[in-house]
This record gives sequence, C-alpha cells and structure tokens, in this order.
Amino acid sequence: MNKHIFRDRIGPNLPRYYSRVMMLLIICACLTIPAFAVQDLFAVAKTIIIDLYTQIAGISTVLAGLMSAVAVIGAKLSNNQHKVDQAWDWLKRIWICWAIINGIGAFIAYIVPKFSGLATLTP
Repeated sequence: MNKHIFRDRIGPNLPRYYSRVMMLLIICACLTIPAFAVQDLFAVAKTIIIDLYTQIAGISTVLAGLMSAVAVIGAKLSNNQHKVDQAWDWLKRIWICWAIINGIGAFIAYIVPKFSGLATLTP
C-alpha cells in the first residue's frame, strides 16, 4: 500500500486546482450585480410584519371557525355528557388561542411602531 497517495496524485496538481478555484471566485465576484435598496430597512420590515400579520390573522380566523364548527358538531352529536363537556372545552381553547395569536400579532404590527421614538433622549 502506498501511503503517499495525496502527494503522488493530488500534490503535483494542487497549484492548478488552487488557481482554478481562485479564478472561479474572482469571476463570480466580478459578475455579481449590486442591488441597491429603494426603501429604508425598517420601513421594509414594518411592511413585511404588517403583511405577515394580516396573512396569519386570516388563516387563524378561518382555522378557528372551522375547528369551532367541528367542536360544535361534536358536542351536538355526542351521546354522553362527558364528550359534550370536552367539546365545549375544546371550543374555549380554540377561541382563547385565536385571541392570543391575533392579539400578539396586532400588538407587534400596530402598537409597537407607535412607541418606537419614545426611547430616545434628546438634549
């Protein structure tokens, strides 16, 4: 067994590999096109947060309505009181979670930007 496989096979070609990799990196660096932002980073972040909140609010409302319908149908079609109580408990949990998700989203999207300038000191 030859213990010098790296030195015998790759060693003589190492400068060629290195120069090709470096040439590829230089070509990639030269061919990249700079992108200039049109808006401020914080303005873009604010619009993204508000758009994301509206999407999450819409999806959570639809899912809460669907799961509420399933819970009410389960409560109406069940044959004992224990299952009815479980269905109403699930209905309460669904709407509490919906209120928390939408409350946090509304707070982040609409309330936090109102307080953004209050933490500064002006002489």
